[in-house]
Amino acid sequence: MTDSLFFDTDCISAFLWVGNESLLPQLYPGRIVIPRPVYDELSNPRISHLKVRIDALVSAGQAEIIEIIVGTEEYNMFYKLTVEPVKGQKLIGKGEAASIALAKENDGIVASNNLRDIGDYVEEFQLKHITTGEILVDAYNKGLITEVDGNTIWASMLAKRRKLGASSFSDFLKSK
Repeated sequence: MTDSLFFDTDCISAFLWVGNESLLPQLYPGRIVIPRPVYDELSNPRISHLKVRIDALVSAGQAEIIEIIVGTEEYNMFYKLTVEPVKGQKLIGKGEAASIALAKENDGIVASNNLRDIGDYVEEFQLKHITTGEILVDAYNKGLITEVDGNTIWASMLAKRRKLGASSFSDFLKSK
């Protein structure tokens, strides 16, 4: 699974909420991984339309759901991050913890916007990391979207209360 992208709930849902998840398999074919805890969070009946979108990606073979098995290194790390952190470290959400644990054990990339919660762990474990904004920059650089498209998608994500770190895609592009 080298270079697979292990999505947390916030990052994948940014695309799901605005109906632009189809960009992901175009950019990262065969590399999209949804940890089971993330899938479970997206299975909330109040947001059933997001689960339908994930299920469509999985059914089309464009994404896969990965379990965290008790007794594995992934599970041990997941447990430490969500239940019993090392002294001085903070507890993080199950989706973030699952993406970190799976990315670390599979030499993958953590796809998350929540740098406040995961930044220390990304640094400590020397993980590769990508955000929603960087994914949109990849789509722009590969000609899948224009800057205007990026701004439209960005505005839609902001309207769905996604925290992206800039007021527009154009502003994000300038910072890169």
